[in-house]
Amino acid sequence: MSAFGLDRLEDLLARTADVRAVVVGDLMLDIYLAGSVQRISPEAPVPVVHVQDERSALGGAANVAANVLRLGAACDVIGFVGRDGAGQQIRQKIEALEGGAVRARLVSGGDRPTTTKTRVLARRQQVVRFDREHDDDLPDDIAAEVARLVLESIVSADVLILEDYNKGVLAPSVIRMAIDGARAAGIPVVVDPKFRHIFEYCGATVFKPNALELTSALAVPIQHRDDGWLENARSRFSCEHLLVTLGEDGMVVASADRSVVRIPAVARQVFDVSGAGDTVTAFIALALAAGSTIEEAATLANYAAAIEVGKPGVATVSPEEVRESLSRHFAELTF
Repeated sequence: MSAFGLDRLEDLLARTADVRAVVVGDLMLDIYLAGSVQRISPEAPVPVVHVQDERSALGGAANVAANVLRLGAACDVIGFVGRDGAGQQIRQKIEALEGGAVRARLVSGGDRPTTTKTRVLARRQQVVRFDREHDDDLPDDIAAEVARLVLESIVSADVLILEDYNKGVLAPSVIRMAIDGARAAGIPVVVDPKFRHIFEYCGATVFKPNALELTSALAVPIQHRDDGWLENARSRFSCEHLLVTLGEDGMVVASADRSVVRIPAVARQVFDVSGAGDTVTAFIALALAAGSTIEEAATLANYAAAIEVGKPGVATVSPEEVRESLSRHFAELTF
């Protein structure tokens, strides 16, 4: 059993500022159109939204990078953007991120567009979402360029994050070269997978599917209360730690040669779950790189996620917010 109190938290959060992370994955631009609804359209049985506000934000792997920087760490962001206005916005927004030092290593090619999600909101509720994307794997030449940038970046990195949204950046060739390169460099690999290439991520340090993704991959209902089932699932992915996010049931961590750890969700009013998984991934990766145990990393990430879902849209979480939340709920956590 090890103590996990505020002093330990302060130490870990202070250390994250010295971490250099490499974030690789699907970059997105999230656009929000917000307004009011006063009537139903005479053309179809749908609400008419009078748009009163429009904003855009980084999504997908770019939001993971934003969370990394919010913690004061340095970050290389590697991914694809189109030769379009959305791609230019992503470049500008990454360069404008505050916190640690950021280096955008973005590739473009052909007529493939930037992945863009446009959400229409009325009375703080999402009415509809429009997606613009090509979700097939990147062409071989572009994938090779992504892999080259990854191998260059991990030479001076402390942790590698692979953020997969099934939009094509993390093709099998990129995945394998990235994981093998990180292992050779002796740095941890944290993976947030999606279904399409889920079994390509063997060898990760932390493999972080949600319950639906794990159920879909194994073609059987998840049995998160069964330690033996979780260990079998972990061994299927040949990962050091299988961390499954369970929504309102919190998280569960199955590790090689260690007891299963269950972390209950922090009670919090949920405003918007968008981006909560990105926050969890960033906190786990930086905490591990800063020297935490997996239990400590997951606990920090759990509190960060509870803060993020209380914010509208995709958002980041600061160290100060996590410190305040932990001090308010518990003086000390033990495992």
